[in-house]
Amino acid sequence: MDNQVIEFTQMHDEFILDWNEAMISGDTTALERMTEDYYVAFFKGLNEKPSIYNREEAVSGMKHSVKQLIGAEKRFENRVIRLRDNENAVVFYEQLIVKDEKLLTRLFTIENWQLTDGGWQLVREAEEPIN
Repeated sequence: MDNQVIEFTQMHDEFILDWNEAMISGDTTALERMTEDYYVAFFKGLNEKPSIYNREEAVSGMKHSVKQLIGAEKRFENRVIRLRDNENAVVFYEQLIVKDEKLLTRLFTIENWQLTDGGWQLVREAEEPIN
């Protein structure tokens, strides 16, 4: 499984680079690595139900937010990668969006990835603000 961790980490490093490129160009095509049944849940507060978006809604929202944040930097801090098995991985990290040296957003993020047809795809994500 050590080789699989190395290969997954290299893929995720490329994913981060693709995010940095998207934040400059506004083109999110390289980021659209989701399964058809992908969803993302955004948690707002302890007593609020999360907002859940399917793949189509998430891609649309991602395109819109990236265009609104052209020139910002998306940072992936304190990243931890764990493989459940050879075909499933989980990534935990703090996501920071910074523009003009100002912190705009800080989120705790969990990504679930699955190896499908020889490539890694996002199955689901959870996002929660960090105060």
